[in-house]
Amino acid sequence: MMQESATLEKSILISPTSSQSVTETVNGSHKFMIQGYSLAKGMGIGKHIASDYFTVGGYQWAIYFYPDGKNPEDNSTYVSVFIALASEGTDVRALFELTLVDQSGNGKHKVHSHFDRSLESGPYTLKYRGSMWGYKRFFRRAMLETSDFLKGDCLKINCTVGVVVSATDGSRFHSVQVPDSDIGAHFGMLLENQESSDVIFDVAGEKFYAHKLVLIARSPVFQSEFFDGMEEDKHEIVITDLEPKVFKAMLHFIYRDTLIEEEELVASSSCCISSVSDTLAAKLLAAADKYGLARLRRMCESYLCKDISVNSVAKTLALADLHHAMELKAVCLKFAAENLAAVMRSDGFQYLKENCPSLQSELLKTVAGCEEEWSSAGGKSLSVWAQLSDSGDPNDRRVRPRT
Repeated sequence: MMQESATLEKSILISPTSSQSVTETVNGSHKFMIQGYSLAKGMGIGKHIASDYFTVGGYQWAIYFYPDGKNPEDNSTYVSVFIALASEGTDVRALFELTLVDQSGNGKHKVHSHFDRSLESGPYTLKYRGSMWGYKRFFRRAMLETSDFLKGDCLKINCTVGVVVSATDGSRFHSVQVPDSDIGAHFGMLLENQESSDVIFDVAGEKFYAHKLVLIARSPVFQSEFFDGMEEDKHEIVITDLEPKVFKAMLHFIYRDTLIEEEELVASSSCCISSVSDTLAAKLLAAADKYGLARLRRMCESYLCKDISVNSVAKTLALADLHHAMELKAVCLKFAAENLAAVMRSDGFQYLKENCPSLQSELLKTVAGCEEEWSSAGGKSLSVWAQLSDSGDPNDRRVRPRT
């Protein structure tokens, strides 16, 4: 009897895989304010004022403004504006938008944008560091000087850069979108509705209802006060060293983990300000330092950092030193060192000499460090004497001409 054998072939079904190539833009914006336009005129054709560097899509960028134009053939008839790639990069593809801001409030801005129109050859390609895109004939200078774009001898230019990036995403087809955290909103409602509050703060006659457990969780100072028994049994606590608006802003952070709206911050700090220390942001910085709110302190540092200028830097430096705002202090020292001559002629520097002699020593060390850094990079010396003989305008400037 013959035994038959059979081969059983099995096919294994493998599920198909998928991936997706996504090309999109990573967008970022920068606001560039040019103060002292009339003083910048006459600096020469092809010479420019540059914004600070800003980062978009992993690359650094800068706005170049040419008050006498970039093109010699135009004989200073036009101002020129360009966006430059300021970091190392090869064939960086990007979209751009330049906006000259109408300061009359009518919203008639001059806008050049690639974001809302199709481009025949696609995004623009910047080949290497120093490559620029922009307009040699951005605006006729005579018209600019009689327009609503120039107000108080100041121009405002907004720039948006969209860096083109491509990525292959294998999980995009099977992803679950997770919503942003809303715990701050929930705790914020708890504060606003005053539900289950167990402590009342009296600040200059204004009452604030709060919750001890929330305060203890957020502030080591409140934790010490309530747990050590000093305030444990008190249902109403009088605060004598903070203004109501400052205490309210601090509670806003404690419950929501965010800074109050910038409009509110500006509106609350814009009346009768005599110095940096009188602003709401400065007072909130002091409160954050007192109550051990490190994140709030850093937020205030970041906000105050935006308005550092020749006239404000000395008092901002003193404020930062007083309230242990080390990041803000470092920024102030570097800014003051790089603009030493103008800073030394400001009223704030006189305040620094009279009230904070130790900070003068730190400033000199920073100046020495900047000189060494600049020299090692092959630049000209930034010696103290050179700064003192600087004939530049000592007024409230944030940028210097670069050629």
